[in-house]
Amino acid sequence: MTFGFHSPATGSLGASADSANRLRTLEPAEWAAAGIPLLRNPREVVTGLHTRHRPTPATAVVAVLDHEERLAASASFSRRSAPADGWEFRNALLAHLRRVIPHDLRRRAPARTAVLLYCRDGDERWTEEDGAWMWGLRDACTLHGLRCGAYITLTRGGWQVLGDGRGGRHPSSDSRPTALGDVSVEYAPVSPRTAGGAAEPLRRTAAR
Repeated sequence: MTFGFHSPATGSLGASADSANRLRTLEPAEWAAAGIPLLRNPREVVTGLHTRHRPTPATAVVAVLDHEERLAASASFSRRSAPADGWEFRNALLAHLRRVIPHDLRRRAPARTAVLLYCRDGDERWTEEDGAWMWGLRDACTLHGLRCGAYITLTRGGWQVLGDGRGGRHPSSDSRPTALGDVSVEYAPVSPRTAGGAAEPLRRTAAR
């Protein structure tokens, strides 16, 4: 008598992968119900990150803000040309957070907030890719001891805080970044040994 295992059909494997990917995504209603803290001035945050990182389509910018909505750290990276997967997005976000700022896991409650700006093609309407980024941001924040903050898309039509309803036409994915001289910046080193790094304000000033 011979015992063996039947190899699953390729279609079944594909269906399983698709099902797993759908579990690693958040619908707009789920995101809105998650109690994501609102940005006091999202335009300043978007303009500041756009100026510093100059994102082009398929570029993600993750930033950590302190309780006064000042920039503590940020990083940008390009999305791989692969199917949207919240697990992969979570790993990429977490890796970049670990490079730029110490974790806050020893705190009783999160003191800093991570926000994600994603520059992409298309319009401002929610996509499955957005849902995967939302899932990835929420999970990365949990693993790094941060509060999960806003998810912002940047398209040709402008910027949009998903689940919030606020947005604007400028900047957009086609905008030329504001000159660094038009943004007030205070540079200070962030100590890798402390949880609270030096903050950098995202305050825009009038061009001279």
